[in-house]
Amino acid sequence: MSDTALKPASGPDTNRWRALVFIALAQLMVVLDATIVNIALPSAQQDLGISDGNRQWVITAYALAFGGLLLFGGRIADLWGRKRTFVTGLIGFAAASALGGAATGEAMMLGARALQGVFGALLAPAALSLLAVMFTDAKERAKAFGIYGAIAGGGGAVGLVLGGFLTEYLNWRWTFFVNVPFAVIAALGAYFVIREPAGGRNRSPLDIPGVVLSTLGLVALVYGFTRAESAGWSDGVTVTMFVASVVLLAAFVRTEAKVKSPLLPLRVLTERNRGGVYLSLGLAVISLFGLFLFLTYYLQVVKGYSPVKTGFAFLPMMVGMITGSTQIGARLMTRVPPRLLMAPGFLLAALGMLLLTQMETGSSYAGLILPAQLMLGLGMGTAFMPAMSLATHGVEARDAGVASAMVNTSQQVGGAIGTALLNTIAASATTAYLTDHAAGATSPKLLQARAMVEGYTSAIWWAVGILVVSAVIAATFITTGAQGGNASASSEDGVEDEVKVPVLAH
Repeated sequence: MSDTALKPASGPDTNRWRALVFIALAQLMVVLDATIVNIALPSAQQDLGISDGNRQWVITAYALAFGGLLLFGGRIADLWGRKRTFVTGLIGFAAASALGGAATGEAMMLGARALQGVFGALLAPAALSLLAVMFTDAKERAKAFGIYGAIAGGGGAVGLVLGGFLTEYLNWRWTFFVNVPFAVIAALGAYFVIREPAGGRNRSPLDIPGVVLSTLGLVALVYGFTRAESAGWSDGVTVTMFVASVVLLAAFVRTEAKVKSPLLPLRVLTERNRGGVYLSLGLAVISLFGLFLFLTYYLQVVKGYSPVKTGFAFLPMMVGMITGSTQIGARLMTRVPPRLLMAPGFLLAALGMLLLTQMETGSSYAGLILPAQLMLGLGMGTAFMPAMSLATHGVEARDAGVASAMVNTSQQVGGAIGTALLNTIAASATTAYLTDHAAGATSPKLLQARAMVEGYTSAIWWAVGILVVSAVIAATFITTGAQGGNASASSEDGVEDEVKVPVLAH
């Protein structure tokens, strides 16, 4: 009998809903951190004497470590145990956050951010894979992933609100310190409450060549897009990073096809439904991350909102995401095929984006920004919820960690691409507008504001197109039916087969 063989379970874990509270809390902390630091960055840069050239590394150091190590983190969760990996990730993330809050200089800050990325790469896939193996009933699974999807989608807006409050009324250091109580509570709760189902570990030897190639390939890819934003797409280092990432990732795929115990079994990627989820979700995140960036600048620079007011201005999007995920996605996922939630969800989000292409310097928040955010939130929430559940569609329990890591990887890479690609498009459009209208301008300040808005709307048009492509991919790649069934299966000879995460009915 294999390591993943499992005797018939006596019943579902009675603590699973309490466990969900702590898993969701940890997920909220990780998602918050993605946006909360952006709000605090100007103040932190000034206090720590970080140069303009190096300030991007406060964001990049985290992104490189997190994005580069996600697959490794997912494999560690499968090998070491998801609960142990989850708790270790939380404790490490808390320590790294405390180090960042106490930073006395640039090196200490950048080191703390890299450490946050390392432990985040352990934490994120372990959290999602715990849900995948703990919730096996179709209706309960839908509710659990609805809550998780709402947090994954809406947590960024909460980070903007919380970051604004902490930066404006306390100190930028609290945007780091706030992670400590989150992590401690989640770690203690997980230690005492979570009971990981037996038999789901993958005890195969670690694929060291796969770890090295995937980590270097993903780091090169994320850094290439990050550098493109500041140095340009034709920059020598940028081009070198892209070429290196293609070579390394191609070598990684070749290696995984040959080694006995691969870091990322290609069966995780080649299953049609999971592949469709990774691709459509990654593209959707490109649009979402770009929008967060543009709306933040639009509200603060063009409209003159304070950090706190800007954070509150994002609340309708968060409300829409929570509603779409828990009230639409979770309720319908057991009744209709996921593609009928994901494709319309992405299209509704695209309509919200389409509204934002009409932004002008004097646009009304209530008349334009508010309805656009509600549509965007509802659409993304409805699509994210089944996507999170489908990410582990039909995988063996021993692969749940690495399959979960692929979701986070697609989001992380999508975020890096979105920020760099859309920001570059916006900057080019802004420059072109300034060149064309400089001669007849009566107010340089007004001209600059109009040029910025022109840049944002040009980039948002691209985001609309990307979301439409996401909808098409979801509609064509994802062929599975409404979710149902449970997690156990028996072989013909009566010996229990490898435990599988609930397979969606075809």
